Amino acid sequence: MRIVLFTGKGGVGKTTVASATALRIAASGAKTLVMSTDPAHSLADAFDVELGPESLEVAPCLWAEQIDPQRQLEDSWQDIQKHAMEVLNWAGLNEVESEELALIPGLDEVFSLADVKRHHDEGTYDVVVVDCAPTGETLRLLSLPDVISWYMERIFPVERRVMGVIRPVAKKVTSLPLPGEEVYGAVRRFYDRLDGVRRILTDGAVTSVRLVVNPEKMVIAEAKRTFTYLNLFGYRVDALVANRLLPEEITDPYFERWKKLQTEHLATIHDAFAPVPILTARLRDTELIGTDLLADVGREVYGELGAADVLYEDDPMTVRRRGDGYVLVLRLPFATHDDLELSTKIDELFVKVGPYRRTIMLPRVLASKSITSAKLAGDRIEMVFDPRDAAERSDQR
Repeated sequence: MRIVLFTGKGGVGKTTVASATALRIAASGAKTLVMSTDPAHSLADAFDVELGPESLEVAPCLWAEQIDPQRQLEDSWQDIQKHAMEVLNWAGLNEVESEELALIPGLDEVFSLADVKRHHDEGTYDVVVVDCAPTGETLRLLSLPDVISWYMERIFPVERRVMGVIRPVAKKVTSLPLPGEEVYGAVRRFYDRLDGVRRILTDGAVTSVRLVVNPEKMVIAEAKRTFTYLNLFGYRVDALVANRLLPEEITDPYFERWKKLQTEHLATIHDAFAPVPILTARLRDTELIGTDLLADVGREVYGELGAADVLYEDDPMTVRRRGDGYVLVLRLPFATHDDLELSTKIDELFVKVGPYRRTIMLPRVLASKSITSAKLAGDRIEMVFDPRDAAERSDQR
């Protein structure tokens, strides 16, 4: 199965491009699903049909759905929410306040990604095209599995064991509701679902991300930041779609300045994101609603390319030998020295770029080794690791 994710700054036309891509793929005969994880849900508007959580055939070989994240939330969060409400009630809040505060804002959107994994596991479709939320929301969702992974692997097992020991004593000295095994079981199930999503979405042979941009300075700047953060978390961008380009036939003097600016911005996009392919779509003189118009956009964007193909391959993280030691290379396009913070602790590498932080579990060959040097070379940071592990370094002092 192939999974293609579309994201971009709000209003750039990502729903249109995602829908056009899905139609293009379906036209090749591949059984295709296009789904939306954007709370705004514009997919139904694009196809001019009513959509819900159950897939509906909207064209030959193409099905569409707008998932119900609330249903996913209720299935996976119920036991955790119940315990949180008990604690909040104990603290003096009423039922309504407790119920509101027991839900983490945006959590329902996280579970929308679980449906991507479900479709992958079921294998009903050849290709799944996902119309994601605007970039800020998408990055928050895609980074969450890494954050939770660190907690689940480092803190959760210890917390669970400690709670098992102190629960009998704590019950004698406090009335505070303590989490039981059903709560910890719910947390583990919650993590397992998200971790499965992460494995699928970071598999370059399965999943690609495509950024939709307009030839505008602010949109390009956000696309650069998004590209950096996607690479940080191991997601592979295989194309950009420059959307709403003014066509050559527009010759009205009023638009001359706009055309010149667009030409300059398009050149910036090509220079900045090369060698990632840049696909284009012109601004149309009508609303792009319905399968006929969307199919025409798909033909324009992809031309002779296979819309479901992996259009560009690159590995965001590689490890290679250098002399007696090892070099870990992270692809972080557009990052600067001022953006970056690096540190290691035993078998973990901590990387912070701007507001985003990722904890990377180091390969076994690098565990317990320290970074001797790091340099930013082009769009990649190279970290050289001491060939000796911690014990060897201690013996040689």
